[in-house]
Amino acid sequence: MTGDIPFGEAEASLTAEVLREVLAGGADAFARLTSDEGAVDDFGFDPELTDDYLLPVLRLLYEKYFRVDVEGLENVPADGGALLVANHSGTLPLDALMLQVALRDHHSAHRRLRLLAADLAFELPVVRDLARKAGHVRACPENALRLLGAGELVGVMPEGYKGLGKPFEERYRLQRFGRGGFAAVALRSRRPMVPCSIVGAEEIYPMIGSAPTLARMLKLPYFPITPTFPLLGVLGLIPMPTKWTIRFGAPIHTDAFPEDAAEDPLMVEKLAGEVKDTIQHTLNEMLEGRESPFS
Repeated sequence: MTGDIPFGEAEASLTAEVLREVLAGGADAFARLTSDEGAVDDFGFDPELTDDYLLPVLRLLYEKYFRVDVEGLENVPADGGALLVANHSGTLPLDALMLQVALRDHHSAHRRLRLLAADLAFELPVVRDLARKAGHVRACPENALRLLGAGELVGVMPEGYKGLGKPFEERYRLQRFGRGGFAAVALRSRRPMVPCSIVGAEEIYPMIGSAPTLARMLKLPYFPITPTFPLLGVLGLIPMPTKWTIRFGAPIHTDAFPEDAAEDPLMVEKLAGEVKDTIQHTLNEMLEGRESPFS
């Protein structure tokens, strides 16, 4: 873990290093990004491209900018399918990407995380290519079950855009976890769920307002207004250098439930609620021990 970094120095250092990483791989990486070369499944996942080009850039954010601490990695299974359930925040989904780095770099089995992503990620130019090459898949029960059945570690953030785009005044208050579909998937696959709590992402883009008319025009779930965006233009997209902690909780096993448990809406809702309560309790505990968002 590195020491605290003053905002101006962190910004300049990170920008220079990211540019060097991007330019180093440049043309070859882009050509591969827009083709099916290197894909190992029909979702388009390219592990080599991810390890060689995408993760090094994300690693700079993880290690030198957000200075992430990770706890409880022993709770993530070393092999076999499992569903990682995490809170979601930060206006842009950097929390999901930092989870990928944490598990690939620091887990004893260097596990790859296959993230379930919203449809929008597969509709935007360039973003859709990055998403599929990095192993992300459209969020639906069928895709989650396929990946779990193949022994993959699957990541889901049930708050979706309600969590990602919530106002700053509601930070670290979990939003509705959909209809509990993730719990039904875990029950059907009989795979464990690992609750994950992330502190630090809420403050990277403090959302003090939104522009719903612009959001509708751009076909976005929300258009954020932060203290620096859109006032400072592109510079307003630079995140605040907050200090992050990611904590993985004890796995919740589903193989002891009745085989038809996934068809019982009350049981699914109850299990989803238990996971949500576990994450919220952990967030509250982590916040109590935090001195500052930046240290």
